[in-house]
Parts: sequence; C-alpha cells; structure tokens
Amino acid sequence: MRVVMGSHAVWPHGSAHPCLVDRTAYSYLLGLYLGDGHIVSKPGQHHLSVYCDARYTGLVAAAEEAMRAVLPSAATGRRCRNGCVEVKSYTQHWKCLFPQHGAGPKHERRIALEPWQQEIVDARPWEFVRGLIHSDGCRITNWTTRTVGGERRRYEYPRYLFTNKSDDVRALFTGALDALGITWTVLNRDGRPYNISVARKASVALMDAHVGPKY
Repeated sequence: MRVVMGSHAVWPHGSAHPCLVDRTAYSYLLGLYLGDGHIVSKPGQHHLSVYCDARYTGLVAAAEEAMRAVLPSAATGRRCRNGCVEVKSYTQHWKCLFPQHGAGPKHERRIALEPWQQEIVDARPWEFVRGLIHSDGCRITNWTTRTVGGERRRYEYPRYLFTNKSDDVRALFTGALDALGITWTVLNRDGRPYNISVARKASVALMDAHVGPKY
C-alpha cells in the first residue's frame, strides 16, 4: 500500500476514489481499533467493527461519529449484542486505512504503525490516547490508608489504567504518553505487565482535561 500525505488528508492507493480523511477522527478511531476493533475482509464482506460497552452511550456515539468522519461514504450502523454495541462500517477501504489488519489476535502478531499513521498520531496524540483509553482503559478511584497523628485514615485518588496483552500496543500507548509528558508506570499482576497506570496528580489532571472517563 502507498499513502500520500497532504496537509489534511490521507490518500490510500487503490481505493475506488480518493478518501479525504479527518486526521482528528482517524487518530481517535485508530486507538479504538487497536483496542477493541477488528476488520472482516473476505469475498463479499468487508467491514470494520468496534465493540463498545453498552453502558457508555456517549462512547458508542463517538465511535460511530469517528467512522463517519473518516469515511463518510461508507454505510455505518450499530448492532446490539449481549452487554455491548458493535459499531460497524462497511467498505473494503478500511483494510487500507488500518494496515495492522491480519489473521489472529493482535497480541499474537507484530503491530507497528506505518510512517503516515505515526505522523497523524504525532500531530493528534490526545485523540489517539483517548481512543485507547475508551477501548481498553478506564478511570477509577483508588484508595489507600495512612497513619496520621496515630490515627489510620483513608485517602482516595483517581487513576487511569490501560490494559492490553499486546506488547506493541502498550508501547504505542506509552510512547504517546511520553510525548505528552504523562508519567506512567507498569502495574504487574500475576507477573504479567499488561497494565499501564497513570496516577501522578499532575498527569491525572492532564488526562482529565483531554481524555476523561468513559461516558
């Protein structure tokens, strides 16, 4: 695949017609895709699917809006499943826009961005981080106890968590955080480094300003 970058566009070579791509929407949708998305590409059937928790109606709407913004000509809709909503968009051109498409789970194969994708992420890092958090992340309230003046007190603080089995996807997430000046740590569970934590007060404040909890 060859992609030519303009000031506001991505042009996937081989498309029936040039596709003008909204970079802000694309960066967000790329995050969603790397987390909870997949592409079906076989004779007679081509579509992008992103699975969203049905409780977060705003997230469902944002996913659908991003798909429509990136490829307005594609038929896009929703399908309700058990506890989730599958947001789908039908066109073969998604496999050009998401060359990470391939057989098998993402954590079992290499995931790397093309130079033109990295350029978009570098220009729109908050949208990319937001998409990843909205797919495989969350904002939670943690608590701990401290002894102050001989009295045991409970303290609560917000934290962002991102969980993904793919080393490559986690590296893309932390790379974007580094570029944004966000402090993060690896949270091992059962010896598995699948969780990325953002808990420093200043970093959480930045995340709240640009990402926020699912809604």
